Amino acid sequence: MKSYPKRTPSIVFLFLLLIYSSTIARAEILVDSIVKPQIRNSPIVIANLKTTENNYVKCTYGQPLKKGREIFGNLVPYGKLWRTGANEATEITFTTNVKIGETNLAAGTYTLFSIPDKEKWTIILNSELGQWGDFSYDANKNVLIYETGVQLNSDIYEGFTIQFEDIQNGFNMYLLWDNVKISVPIMKIGEIEKNTKKKKRRKN
Repeated sequence: MKSYPKRTPSIVFLFLLLIYSSTIARAEILVDSIVKPQIRNSPIVIANLKTTENNYVKCTYGQPLKKGREIFGNLVPYGKLWRTGANEATEITFTTNVKIGETNLAAGTYTLFSIPDKEKWTIILNSELGQWGDFSYDANKNVLIYETGVQLNSDIYEGFTIQFEDIQNGFNMYLLWDNVKISVPIMKIGEIEKNTKKKKRRKN
Protein backbone atom coordinates (compact mmCIF):
# COMPACT_ATOMS: atom_id res chain seq x y z
CA MET A 1 0.00 0.00 0.00
CA LYS A 2 1.41 3.31 -1.13
CA SER A 3 1.66 6.14 1.28
CA TYR A 4 1.18 9.67 0.03
CA PRO A 5 2.85 12.69 1.55
CA LYS A 6 0.49 14.78 3.61
CA ARG A 7 -0.19 18.33 2.47
CA THR A 8 0.61 20.70 5.21
CA PRO A 9 -2.10 23.20 6.24
CA SER A 10 0.20 26.11 5.35
CA ILE A 11 0.35 25.12 1.66
CA VAL A 12 -3.43 24.73 1.43
CA PHE A 13 -3.91 28.09 3.16
CA LEU A 14 -1.53 29.85 0.74
CA PHE A 15 -3.29 28.28 -2.24
CA LEU A 16 -6.72 29.48 -1.04
CA LEU A 17 -5.32 32.93 -0.25
CA LEU A 18 -3.92 33.20 -3.79
CA ILE A 19 -7.32 32.34 -5.33
CA TYR A 20 -9.09 34.84 -3.04
CA SER A 21 -6.63 37.65 -3.84
CA SER A 22 -6.96 37.03 -7.58
CA THR A 23 -10.76 37.11 -7.37
CA ILE A 24 -10.74 40.38 -5.38
CA ALA A 25 -8.33 42.00 -7.84
CA ARG A 26 -10.52 41.09 -10.83
CA ALA A 27 -13.60 42.40 -9.00
CA GLU A 28 -11.89 45.73 -8.25
CA ILE A 29 -10.91 46.15 -11.90
CA LEU A 30 -14.49 45.46 -12.96
CA VAL A 31 -15.88 47.97 -10.46
CA ASP A 32 -13.39 50.62 -11.53
CA SER A 33 -14.33 50.17 -15.18
CA ILE A 34 -18.06 50.46 -14.46
CA VAL A 35 -18.28 52.93 -11.58
CA LYS A 36 -15.19 55.06 -12.11
CA PRO A 37 -14.42 55.34 -15.86
CA GLN A 38 -12.27 58.41 -15.15
CA ILE A 39 -9.69 58.23 -17.92
CA ARG A 40 -8.87 61.80 -18.91
CA ASN A 41 -8.02 61.90 -22.61
CA SER A 42 -8.33 65.69 -22.80
CA PRO A 43 -6.50 68.42 -20.85
CA ILE A 44 -8.26 70.29 -18.03
CA VAL A 45 -8.68 74.01 -18.77
CA ILE A 46 -9.88 76.87 -16.56
CA ALA A 47 -11.53 79.97 -18.01
CA ASN A 48 -12.10 82.88 -15.65
CA LEU A 49 -12.90 86.56 -15.48
CA LYS A 50 -12.77 89.03 -12.59
CA THR A 51 -14.75 92.17 -13.32
CA THR A 52 -14.71 93.78 -9.86
CA GLU A 53 -13.33 92.93 -6.45
CA ASN A 54 -16.39 90.90 -5.54
CA ASN A 55 -17.46 89.63 -8.98
CA TYR A 56 -15.61 86.61 -10.35
CA VAL A 57 -16.64 83.79 -12.67
CA LYS A 58 -14.68 80.58 -13.28
CA CYS A 59 -15.36 77.61 -15.55
CA THR A 60 -13.46 74.31 -15.36
CA TYR A 61 -13.74 71.93 -18.31
CA GLY A 62 -12.00 69.21 -20.30
CA GLN A 63 -10.84 70.41 -23.75
CA PRO A 64 -11.39 67.90 -26.58
CA LEU A 65 -9.69 68.55 -29.95
CA LYS A 66 -11.15 68.56 -33.44
CA LYS A 67 -8.41 66.38 -35.03
CA GLY A 68 -9.91 66.71 -38.49
CA ARG A 69 -13.29 65.35 -37.41
CA GLU A 70 -16.76 66.74 -38.13
CA ILE A 71 -17.85 68.00 -34.72
CA PHE A 72 -21.46 69.10 -34.37
CA GLY A 73 -24.01 66.77 -35.86
CA ASN A 74 -21.46 63.95 -35.85
CA LEU A 75 -18.96 63.66 -32.97
CA VAL A 76 -21.35 65.74 -30.86
CA PRO A 77 -24.84 64.68 -32.06
CA TYR A 78 -27.62 67.19 -32.51
CA GLY A 79 -30.51 67.03 -30.07
CA LYS A 80 -28.66 65.06 -27.38
CA LEU A 81 -27.33 66.07 -23.97
CA TRP A 82 -23.60 66.97 -23.98
CA ARG A 83 -21.24 67.43 -21.04
CA THR A 84 -20.03 70.61 -22.80
CA GLY A 85 -16.44 69.48 -22.94
CA ALA A 86 -14.68 66.22 -22.07
CA ASN A 87 -13.88 64.12 -19.01
CA GLU A 88 -15.88 65.34 -16.00
CA ALA A 89 -18.95 67.46 -16.70
CA THR A 90 -18.08 71.15 -16.99
CA GLU A 91 -18.58 73.25 -13.83
CA ILE A 92 -19.08 77.01 -13.57
CA THR A 93 -18.76 79.16 -10.43
CA PHE A 94 -20.27 82.61 -9.76
CA THR A 95 -19.18 84.62 -6.73
CA THR A 96 -22.23 86.90 -6.91
CA ASN A 97 -25.90 86.42 -7.78
CA VAL A 98 -26.48 86.53 -11.53
CA LYS A 99 -29.31 86.43 -14.06
CA ILE A 100 -29.40 84.40 -17.29
CA GLY A 101 -32.43 85.07 -19.43
CA GLU A 102 -35.34 85.34 -17.00
CA THR A 103 -33.75 83.13 -14.32
CA ASN A 104 -32.03 84.46 -11.20
CA LEU A 105 -29.20 82.28 -9.89
CA ALA A 106 -27.63 82.42 -6.45
CA ALA A 107 -23.84 82.67 -6.17
CA GLY A 108 -22.30 79.20 -6.21
CA THR A 109 -21.08 76.38 -8.44
CA TYR A 110 -23.20 74.59 -11.05
CA THR A 111 -22.70 71.84 -13.60
CA LEU A 112 -22.95 73.08 -17.19
CA PHE A 113 -24.66 70.85 -19.75
CA SER A 114 -25.92 71.71 -23.23
CA ILE A 115 -28.03 70.28 -26.04
CA PRO A 116 -26.51 71.42 -29.35
CA ASP A 117 -28.66 71.75 -32.45
CA LYS A 118 -28.09 73.17 -35.91
CA GLU A 119 -29.79 76.52 -35.33
CA LYS A 120 -29.99 76.79 -31.54
CA TRP A 121 -28.45 75.40 -28.35
CA THR A 122 -30.11 74.70 -25.03
CA ILE A 123 -27.91 75.68 -22.09
CA ILE A 124 -28.55 73.81 -18.83
CA LEU A 125 -27.23 74.50 -15.34
CA ASN A 126 -27.61 71.65 -12.85
CA SER A 127 -27.10 71.64 -9.07
CA GLU A 128 -25.44 68.18 -8.89
CA LEU A 129 -21.64 68.59 -8.75
CA GLY A 130 -18.77 66.15 -9.33
CA GLN A 131 -20.40 64.32 -12.23
CA TRP A 132 -18.42 62.26 -14.76
CA GLY A 133 -19.71 63.19 -18.19
CA ASP A 134 -23.49 63.14 -18.44
CA PHE A 135 -23.96 59.53 -17.30
CA SER A 136 -25.68 60.45 -14.01
CA TYR A 137 -27.51 63.53 -15.27
CA ASP A 138 -30.74 64.18 -13.34
CA ALA A 139 -33.11 66.66 -15.00
CA ASN A 140 -34.90 67.14 -11.67
CA LYS A 141 -31.81 69.01 -10.43
CA ASN A 142 -31.80 71.56 -13.25
CA VAL A 143 -31.82 75.18 -12.07
CA LEU A 144 -31.65 76.81 -15.52
CA ILE A 145 -32.72 76.03 -19.07
CA TYR A 146 -31.82 78.75 -21.57
CA GLU A 147 -31.98 78.73 -25.37
CA THR A 148 -29.63 80.72 -27.57
CA GLY A 149 -28.95 80.92 -31.32
CA VAL A 150 -25.95 79.52 -33.19
CA GLN A 151 -23.38 81.89 -34.69
CA LEU A 152 -20.69 80.91 -37.19
CA ASN A 153 -17.06 81.96 -36.82
CA SER A 154 -14.69 82.77 -39.65
CA ASP A 155 -11.94 81.22 -37.51
CA ILE A 156 -11.78 77.49 -36.81
CA TYR A 157 -11.16 76.49 -33.18
CA GLU A 158 -9.17 73.26 -32.96
CA GLY A 159 -9.90 72.81 -29.28
CA PHE A 160 -13.24 73.32 -27.57
CA THR A 161 -12.90 76.69 -25.83
CA ILE A 162 -14.88 78.63 -23.21
CA GLN A 163 -14.25 82.37 -22.94
CA PHE A 164 -15.67 85.24 -20.90
CA GLU A 165 -16.00 88.87 -22.01
CA ASP A 166 -16.66 91.77 -19.67
CA ILE A 167 -19.69 93.83 -20.74
CA GLN A 168 -21.80 96.53 -19.08
CA ASN A 169 -23.72 95.11 -16.11
CA GLY A 170 -22.26 91.61 -16.56
CA PHE A 171 -20.34 89.42 -18.96
CA ASN A 172 -20.77 87.17 -21.97
CA MET A 173 -19.84 83.49 -21.93
CA TYR A 174 -18.75 82.09 -25.29
CA LEU A 175 -18.65 78.41 -26.23
CA LEU A 176 -16.36 77.96 -29.25
CA TRP A 177 -15.46 74.88 -31.27
CA ASP A 178 -14.83 74.28 -34.94
CA ASN A 179 -16.64 77.21 -36.66
CA VAL A 180 -19.48 77.41 -34.11
CA LYS A 181 -19.89 80.20 -31.56
CA ILE A 182 -22.50 80.19 -28.79
CA SER A 183 -23.07 83.33 -26.73
CA VAL A 184 -24.69 83.40 -23.29
CA PRO A 185 -25.19 86.84 -21.64
CA ILE A 186 -24.87 86.70 -17.86
CA MET A 187 -26.02 89.74 -15.91
CA LYS A 188 -25.02 90.77 -12.40
CA ILE A 189 -28.20 91.07 -10.35
CA GLY A 190 -26.71 93.82 -8.18
CA GLU A 191 -26.06 95.98 -11.24
CA ILE A 192 -29.57 95.32 -12.61
CA GLU A 193 -31.11 96.44 -9.32
CA LYS A 194 -29.00 99.63 -9.25
CA ASN A 195 -30.01 100.59 -12.80
CA THR A 196 -33.70 99.91 -12.05
CA LYS A 197 -33.56 102.21 -9.01
CA LYS A 198 -31.90 104.97 -11.06
CA LYS A 199 -34.64 104.77 -13.71
CA LYS A 200 -37.35 105.00 -11.04
CA ARG A 201 -35.70 108.10 -9.53
CA ARG A 202 -35.56 109.79 -12.94
CA LYS A 203 -39.27 109.17 -13.51
CA ASN A 204 -40.11 110.64 -10.11
